[in-house]
Amino acid sequence: MKLKEAAELRLGQLNELDEFRLEAYERVDLYKERMKNYHDQRIEKRDFQASDWVLLFNSQLKLFSSELKSRWSGPFKESQVFPSGIVELEGMDGSLFKVNG
Repeated sequence: MKLKEAAELRLGQLNELDEFRLEAYERVDLYKERMKNYHDQRIEKRDFQASDWVLLFNSQLKLFSSELKSRWSGPFKESQVFPSGIVELEGMDGSLFKVNG
């Protein structure tokens, strides 16, 4: 009889542990959602117009540890702005490419 009671007690403890783990996951999800909302509220909305001059940030350059290289390139002239936020840039040599605004 004692073995059965011990097994039931252990099973109850495992169920409590599972409930505790699920509550922790829910709290982490809530925290992540609140932090995302906090961050999104502080993002500045920038409206780009065609024929504006801009600099382009090269995020790939962060991989190289060179203090002398600039992460900004340009200037580029905006040739077209799409409603989805994509911007078509024109280089000084006349080449066109699209970037996320």
